[in-house]
Amino acid sequence: MTFTSRYVALGDSFTEGVGDWDDSRPNGVRGWADRVAEQLALADGSWGYANLAIRGRKLHQVLAEQVAAAVELDPTLVTIYAGGNDILRPKVDIDALVGAYDAGIAALRASGAAVLVFTGFDSGRAPVFGATRGRTALYNELVREAADRHGAELVDYWRMKELQDERYWDLDRLHMSPAGHMLTAKKVLEVLRRTDAIDLPELNALPSRTRVEQLRRDAQWAREYLGPWVGRRLRGVSSGDNLRPKYPVPVRIEAPAHL
Repeated sequence: MTFTSRYVALGDSFTEGVGDWDDSRPNGVRGWADRVAEQLALADGSWGYANLAIRGRKLHQVLAEQVAAAVELDPTLVTIYAGGNDILRPKVDIDALVGAYDAGIAALRASGAAVLVFTGFDSGRAPVFGATRGRTALYNELVREAADRHGAELVDYWRMKELQDERYWDLDRLHMSPAGHMLTAKKVLEVLRRTDAIDLPELNALPSRTRVEQLRRDAQWAREYLGPWVGRRLRGVSSGDNLRPKYPVPVRIEAPAHL
């Protein structure tokens, strides 16, 4: 199928769609980028969609594996978020990180595509991950400068305070739940000045927990999710090592009829 408009999504697990589980989709996930593509195609059937993002990818991998591949697809619109996995490492040079990112954004803009980038999430209240808040704040300022320099659109994920609500997150506390992906898709479409037909779900009531109950919950999370996550990094392996991009060439995708 030939498309006159092409949306290409680049990045890591955030853009692949981890946390928005759907066995009917490649790699078993849907995600905000799929949801954005569905809305673009719903409004205008000329849109095709490719998603090159793979979970676990660090910034240099996203730049090396995905940027040139995206340019070859002659994109109309590119969304890219990279660097989150680097920020979580024990040591990282944020200036060098975003310097490389800046060059990638420049290459995408030089293709003639509109480019949309994200700031990082404010993890200040999160156990363990909250320790990276200062790094993320610096990263965000440099990303804002890069977006301004290259005329890229910006979704300020840091300022999406609704996402401080645990109900927008998967059980691993690192990836968004379906509700979080839906909220993000609506925000992206808002920044792109596009209408959407996404209805946000009604969230369940927040459970009331005693301090002891919360400590037990945190300990269970550490055993089931944090420990394995740290272990993979110590072994130098990634959850995305054996995965391929969901949609390596543009396709038309539609929202499920029941949603």
